[in-house]
Amino acid sequence: MIRAIFFDYDGVLTTDKSGSLTTYRYLSKASGIALSAISAAISPYEDDLLMGRSSHAQVWRKACEPLGKALDISLLAAAFESTPLNTSMFSLAGRLRTHYSVGIITDNKKDRMDHLRKHQGLDSLFSPIVVSAEVGSGKRGQEIFLHATSCAGVEPDESIFIDNSEANLVVARALGMHVIFHDDEKNDVGSLKERLELLGACIDG
Repeated sequence: MIRAIFFDYDGVLTTDKSGSLTTYRYLSKASGIALSAISAAISPYEDDLLMGRSSHAQVWRKACEPLGKALDISLLAAAFESTPLNTSMFSLAGRLRTHYSVGIITDNKKDRMDHLRKHQGLDSLFSPIVVSAEVGSGKRGQEIFLHATSCAGVEPDESIFIDNSEANLVVARALGMHVIFHDDEKNDVGSLKERLELLGACIDG
């Protein structure tokens, strides 16, 4: 019996493949600096940001050094808010919430998700929201999934996890979770509904 359904955030609940893409693109447009240069400057800090070993505030000055100009860190809030929502997926999550615990499992930065939880009202629809930077574990390890299922009060085999990366499904599947790959480029939410129903999920409407 399915009791909980977990969504990845970027690439599933959003239409950008990754949060880094969203952030770098906004910073590039706001600063006039090439996207490739923004990426090269910030990406070396990605792992530490995702695992909660550092924050944007801690690395920002050093990250900006290769750019030759100090970007105002306040640009990050606007960059986070530029995240394009996958409204069809949010609608599906709302319908599933009638029957199941509906949560988020995401490899993400704490400051970004803290901001988006407020800006997008994520807590009104999703619980639990499990973020790698808070758990200190990403989706290539077990801890983030075990933490999510524990918070939801379910066993792994009572849950479904949806992600836009096949690699992120490997550990979840090994733990006994039912998994669904969502191709973010096609964004076929109708097909996703069919696969959920095949796993026994009830979708109203």
